[in-house]
Amino acid sequence: MNNLTRSAGRYLSKLSNKIRRQLDSFSFKGAFSGAQGKVLHFLLAQNEDVFQKDIEEEYSLRPSTATELLKQMEKSGLITREAVPYDKRLKKIILTEKAISYKEQVIKDLTDLEEKITKDIPKEDLETCFNVLEKMLDNLSE
Repeated sequence: MNNLTRSAGRYLSKLSNKIRRQLDSFSFKGAFSGAQGKVLHFLLAQNEDVFQKDIEEEYSLRPSTATELLKQMEKSGLITREAVPYDKRLKKIILTEKAISYKEQVIKDLTDLEEKITKDIPKEDLETCFNVLEKMLDNLSE
């Protein structure tokens, strides 16, 4: 039984839950959820067109989950989606002025969270951690 209490999956699950709770507690005055804040941060950092498939890939989301998340963001007035001229099936995600007004707060909150998560961890250890996590992601993608 001891192997199960010290398993990578268990630790990653606990960490994921704690991060999700931190994201949900951000001070956006109820304007959007932590998950929407993460996606908003991703969108604010892009210099090229972004589509739903980009969100799916970035956060390993199922298409149905990404669709629902983007619908909620659209309903909240954070994004709009418009067809691109070269492929009517593709809808480009466009940030609204409302979303852009949250830019500084979203970046600050996510930067603070990253600093909190990685506090007192040497750079070499973080690099090893990233390499291990990437390998785990690869293993699950096979």
